[in-house]
Amino acid sequence: MGSLPKIAIIGGGPAGLTLANILQKNNIPFSLFERDASPNERNQGGTLDLHPKAGQAALRKAGLWDEFIQHARPESDVLKVVKPDGEVLWDGNAGQTPARQDDNNKNTDKFQRPEIDRQKLKDVLLRHLDERNLYYDKTLDSAVPNGQADSWNLHFRDGSIEKEFDLIVGAEGAWSRTRKLLTEIQPFYSGISAIELWALDVNEKHSWMVEYVGQGSLFSFGEGRTIQIQRIGDGSIRTYACLRKPEGFIKDCGIDWTQPDAACRELVERYYDDCGADLKRMILNSTDNLIPRPLYMLPVGIKWNPRPGVTLLGDAAHLMTPFAGVGVNAAMLDALELGNSLVDLKMGKIQTLSQAIEKYEHGLFPRGQAFAQKTINNLKVHFSADGCNHLSMDS
Repeated sequence: MGSLPKIAIIGGGPAGLTLANILQKNNIPFSLFERDASPNERNQGGTLDLHPKAGQAALRKAGLWDEFIQHARPESDVLKVVKPDGEVLWDGNAGQTPARQDDNNKNTDKFQRPEIDRQKLKDVLLRHLDERNLYYDKTLDSAVPNGQADSWNLHFRDGSIEKEFDLIVGAEGAWSRTRKLLTEIQPFYSGISAIELWALDVNEKHSWMVEYVGQGSLFSFGEGRTIQIQRIGDGSIRTYACLRKPEGFIKDCGIDWTQPDAACRELVERYYDDCGADLKRMILNSTDNLIPRPLYMLPVGIKWNPRPGVTLLGDAAHLMTPFAGVGVNAAMLDALELGNSLVDLKMGKIQTLSQAIEKYEHGLFPRGQAFAQKTINNLKVHFSADGCNHLSMDS
């Protein structure tokens, strides 16, 4: 190519921001385009754990490890499992562990898989990026081949055009427009709808929740429904009531989701009335915010034929449901591997941009398939009558 490629990253979530940090650290120029008007326009979600060979490795490569550990919450990597009838199957806060331990439980290093709030992770990823390379309120409308060279022109919904990019990296999530350059496959409904419920200032307003949930997460699995609860570092707790229902459930069920108190009462009466008292109370008292959403996914094992100058990261490449807790780790690992390929291109270890993309996608497809299959397996188990008992077998 004779010079470094001109790179456009579409999307400012964990995948896009991780890649941007790796490129910046290695003096590889890029432009990142994000549809939100500002970095914190939207709620970033709850908490997650970053795995040593995925999210943590990407942060190390980007030079952000020290800052990450300042905001991580290793004490929150604790699990409590409660059967739907309220029986506590085990409680990591009391030192109990599952009968069969996975890799997470075997390692005693407190930073093996620490929790971090999604908002804090985004803050870490944004803090050291050169703002001159970040463009907000930029929604991609289309990417058009440049007739004068083997490059792309980007057309945005505000009418602006950015020209002559050698590489477009689609990291804009579930409904990626970049994906349309590579495949006609689109996300489909997973069969699960989730109701996200917030309880704010729990130490002052709901101290019983703090004691009941513990320091980390509480899971309750059953036939066709789950309750998953997370402690957040800002003093709030988020409860996710998930149901196996038809795609139109949220719109067609007749519950007015704009009225959280009434909606939570009706949700419990219809779908959780036979649950333990404290599980029901978690839903009934978590009314500070309510967000209903159907969950979508891409087919397990999605692939596409290579196309010069285009590739995908994260949800754009392998959208999956959250029931294995690997989505952000998969996205950041994608960014790490693509970043490594582009660094190799810069160093002359790879000769062409097409070869760099081919190397990245050669690992992307089987890796994405493995993560997605794990999520499918967990979904089936979690929404089964014996889901809590099977939790210790999840790898």
